[in-house]
Amino acid sequence: MGLDSQRIAEALAMLSATDPRMAEAARRHGPPEPRIRPRGYETLLRAIVSQQVSTAAAASIWRKLETQVGDLHLPERLIAVSPDELRAAGLSRMKASYAQSLAGHVVDGSLPLDALPEDDEEAIRLLSSVRGLGRWSAEIYLLFAEGRADVFPAGDLAVQVQAGRMFGDGSRPSEKRLRDMAEIWRPHRGVAALFLWHCYNAPPL
Repeated sequence: MGLDSQRIAEALAMLSATDPRMAEAARRHGPPEPRIRPRGYETLLRAIVSQQVSTAAAASIWRKLETQVGDLHLPERLIAVSPDELRAAGLSRMKASYAQSLAGHVVDGSLPLDALPEDDEEAIRLLSSVRGLGRWSAEIYLLFAEGRADVFPAGDLAVQVQAGRMFGDGSRPSEKRLRDMAEIWRPHRGVAALFLWHCYNAPPL
């Protein structure tokens, strides 16, 4: 189940009760909108395709992949094509290897996306064992596609910048420092991240 508006509102209320700084920011900016993605292989494949390219470029590559591969819901289709065919669709050599690695993990059962470990850290380790999916990608997937409300992408640049503005001296904290800062927000650190993104993108009042 994704983090819908009700779950976000409930968690933000609890965060506000725990941390007065959250309460003040919530009063000024209101709650964030849900960011829900479909659970499963296609969402992770899209994450690989989208790495380090614009949204428009990623959409173009995806359309070309559909032409070359066929149904992108089926990882078997991606395994069956050659790396050169994937490159012809716009993927770099490295991204083609990442995409086929992901498809292989799904097909052989080593990445059971319908039964990831309940423990968040174990799930992150399993997802990030796939080439091309680092910790940040794993955390984003668990937060947006699985609705895990305590997964906290502390390595995200915007989250770091906004946390420094709201809760520090204005400087961007390191990932380790931000994880330490976020301990007060357990078990709603994922919603805290959504809120920090929301505030980062909000126009000045």
